[in-house]
Amino acid sequence: MEQLIQYLKSEANTWSGASVHYREDWDCDYFGIEGKCFCMLGKNKTGDWVMTVKGDPEQNEQLREQYTDVLPGYYANKTHWNSFLLENTSFTKEQLALFLKNSYELVLGKLPKKVQEKYK
Repeated sequence: MEQLIQYLKSEANTWSGASVHYREDWDCDYFGIEGKCFCMLGKNKTGDWVMTVKGDPEQNEQLREQYTDVLPGYYANKTHWNSFLLENTSFTKEQLALFLKNSYELVLGKLPKKVQEKYK
């Protein structure tokens, strides 16, 4: 599990403007850009590792219907965020990194145009 978590963190750290740090008040690794969250990575109430990322609402719903390890966003808007249970995930680390990258791009795309230009 530690290797997967380190892989996801190192991938995110290569993206322009992205930062990853431990957020003590949420007890998770916080992935952000310009103060906006695009991923929370930590344990849920039952102690399972969870990656919560933003996604397209329609695709989010499809993923939840298709995979038992994809749930509505843990402590997040259930329409726009999905949580991936990482312990016995159906996805490769590369696929998880693509969901993470998509979340980063969605959040970046909501920032003001002037701010977006800094990261292109």
